[in-house]
Amino acid sequence: MAATAAENGDGARRWIGLGLALAVLAGVVLAPPLAGLPVAGQRAIGILLFAVVLWVSEAVDLTVSAFLIAALVILLVGTAPDPQNAERLVGIATARNWAIAGFANNAVALVGAALVFAAAVTATGLDRRIALATLARVGTGPRGIFAGVLLVGVLLAFLVPSATARVSAVVPIVLGIIAAFGIQRDSRLASLLMIGSAQVCSVMNVGVLTAAAQNATFLGLIGRAVPGATVTWFDWLIAAAPFWLLMVPVLYVVLWRFHTPEAMPANGGREAVARDLAALGPMSGAEKRVLLAGLLLLGFWATEGRLHPLDTASSTILAVTVLLLPGVGVMSWKRAQAAVPWGTLILFAVGIALGTVLVQTRGAAWLANLIVDGFALRQATPFVVVAVMAAFLIVVHLGFASATALAAAFIPIVISVLQEVSRAGVPVNVVGLTMILQFTVSFGFMLVVSAPQNMVAFGTGTFRARDFTRSGVVITLIGYGLVLLLTATWWDWLGYVRP
Repeated sequence: MAATAAENGDGARRWIGLGLALAVLAGVVLAPPLAGLPVAGQRAIGILLFAVVLWVSEAVDLTVSAFLIAALVILLVGTAPDPQNAERLVGIATARNWAIAGFANNAVALVGAALVFAAAVTATGLDRRIALATLARVGTGPRGIFAGVLLVGVLLAFLVPSATARVSAVVPIVLGIIAAFGIQRDSRLASLLMIGSAQVCSVMNVGVLTAAAQNATFLGLIGRAVPGATVTWFDWLIAAAPFWLLMVPVLYVVLWRFHTPEAMPANGGREAVARDLAALGPMSGAEKRVLLAGLLLLGFWATEGRLHPLDTASSTILAVTVLLLPGVGVMSWKRAQAAVPWGTLILFAVGIALGTVLVQTRGAAWLANLIVDGFALRQATPFVVVAVMAAFLIVVHLGFASATALAAAFIPIVISVLQEVSRAGVPVNVVGLTMILQFTVSFGFMLVVSAPQNMVAFGTGTFRARDFTRSGVVITLIGYGLVLLLTATWWDWLGYVRP
């Protein structure tokens, strides 16, 4: 009975969300023309708001929302007057090309290849071996185990290009440690370890370009908005290094303060890890090949544009190809096909396409003008622009369960805002500041529902949502302050703040 009531309530919420999304879409599309905004741009904004309501309310599956967005672009934008020539229509064929343009973006190829590589790491058990080997070398008490969990999150970010996959690899190990201590799942130690595994994942999403799909969204959008613009894997690593190197110790201090474990025996956890590691046996040939491929990939990513012409997407595709070959590979395509979340790739591609539509129809520029005028950014400094837009993205993220969706919805607007203030005479580096603001897209620290990795950890029943939020608010405020500090120092010195 209880389950039925919950399902009915969830169904009602979904219908309400869908109805609200349609109402918002109709309200914008049917509204009188707005000054300075082409009809196609007005309809594109309506589709954007429709998507935002769907994503916030989770009225439909994210993949279904991608198909709905593409269909609306074809039908509504295709039948609107052309922004370049109001005497003719955009045309169904042109709108269709815009709606599917994201699938031809190299960032989508990077995400697709990265998801297959993550599946290979998981299929061979390499991620679990790395996690257990790391934990086996830390202290035997709660402090050592907690530090080990954070260190595992850091290491896996370089080899497992999927936030959800990283946390999913750590969760069963943490649960085994908790059981070894002989305590309940709802203990403070369990909360500490599980919340830590999710939060360090979000920090490393900022630290490593290939750690999260939303970062590739930025690459796809900035490449289209600023022809010739690129940010290499190594550029990102150098820029983000101070952030994660400082935030990981911050996580340790803040989470320990808020979730200090109960008094307990000083041993048990390490023994459990050692036992599980021994059970894995010696490293298999498949694990060695994946590890070698991962290390070579790191080398190619770090030397992109310096020692060879291969970009991040190309080198990842080549590595995945080898891992799928008969004989030398580590898994069949059938297994890879079942392990990869293809819906994420579809959402990612359509999200980039929606950003392109907003730019092509001048909808993004119109929204950017509203933000620029509302916050008086034409008279601001680059530091103030970052302070305002970073705070805006962090607050907006409270309503999003997907950072990829958040990036797809708002990074085109961020780019347009920066381009507008640049035209107004504010000395901003459009590409550099977009990258800095992209960092804040991964700030899913406050709410359990703000990131899939948070939900994976929450699903273990080891902590309450309000426990996550209590410490998450502090982590968010410190992270925001660190972004401002690095904007005034490190990122400015690197040339990412001003031209």
